[in-house]
Amino acid sequence: MARTVIEIENNIFNKIANDERLTALSSVSKVAIYRLFVFVVAYSIFILENLFDTHEKEINEKIFSQKTGRLPWYKTMALTYQYGFDLVPDKDYFDNGNASDEEIEASKIIKYAAVNEAEDFSRIIVKIAGEKDGKLSDFDDPSQVEAIEAYFEEIKVAGTDLTIINYKADQLYLKMQIQRDVLILDQNGMSKLNANYPVVDALRQFMKELDFNGKLRLSALVDKVQLVPGVIDATLIGAQSSWIDPDLNGYGVPQPIFISKVAESGYYEIVTFDDIEYVV
Repeated sequence: MARTVIEIENNIFNKIANDERLTALSSVSKVAIYRLFVFVVAYSIFILENLFDTHEKEINEKIFSQKTGRLPWYKTMALTYQYGFDLVPDKDYFDNGNASDEEIEASKIIKYAAVNEAEDFSRIIVKIAGEKDGKLSDFDDPSQVEAIEAYFEEIKVAGTDLTIINYKADQLYLKMQIQRDVLILDQNGMSKLNANYPVVDALRQFMKELDFNGKLRLSALVDKVQLVPGVIDATLIGAQSSWIDPDLNGYGVPQPIFISKVAESGYYEIVTFDDIEYVV
């Protein structure tokens, strides 16, 4: 682990103090030439040690994620999938031929992935999502769905049960009460200065910042809103979510969220902001 600049400097100063050939270097002035040299050397060593740490972390992550059959490996394989390309025979990587870097990058249509083991029986769950207009989305093109499913069937470990979750976003319903500063926000939550809706913008930003398949923490959501200029206080009266039920081929009945919840699809979409009440 990289040492701090001060730790490195102290180590060098101790070496200088214990070397009888350097007894002349005893000034305590911060601008003494030898002390400036020590700082430059210490800072350079600090940068180098941080680079070594970063390199070690990257290598460890690659080794961990490239072990065939481990959960991180399945995530890596999801994110490296290339639509329209074929795998090299008997390998788990694609034959890119003469394709350009731009073509290769454009073919990687799976932008988000999370992999877990099912709790009730031995099965690997792979949640995936793409992007449309800068927002997370499911894959509704039958050709893409067919290709993705065939890809996982080919690269998965023999004998492994694997389920791909490719759902539309879980629908999130929020009921909030906002105590507003009347100098900044009007009764509808609109900024009197910029004519935008800062609470709505903050909620949308919060959803963007939420990790794919990450836990939605209601306390963190409220904290985000309370940082909005013009918000004196914020109370979350209730939160519910509904998700795709394969048996219904649509969304189920919204269920209450208590404290936190991970989206069944891996991501949420706030259905409406009409249930946000602004009070004085």
